[in-house]
Amino acid sequence: MPDSAAEPSVRFVVAGRVQGVGFRYRCQRQARELDVRGWVQNREDGRVHGVVQGAEPALTAMLNWLRNGPPGARIDDMQSEAVEAERFDDFSIR
Repeated sequence: MPDSAAEPSVRFVVAGRVQGVGFRYRCQRQARELDVRGWVQNREDGRVHGVVQGAEPALTAMLNWLRNGPPGARIDDMQSEAVEAERFDDFSIR
């Protein structure tokens, strides 16, 4: 496993039809396929947010996936920003 403490982290918030469509579970599957770590969580306001961490190419691929979402989702907006985050060992659903 790479040293994720030295890898970039990005916080994201996705708005649209992103709850009730399996977004978090598919997000977790996609992150694990790309070897991206972090977490994803539903927000009370109907959006989904989280942090992703990994190598630049994998992060780029994950952020592109978040902009499109899984089948059944409708992404109206996706905001992201680089952050300093703890070291994650896996990708979890909170």
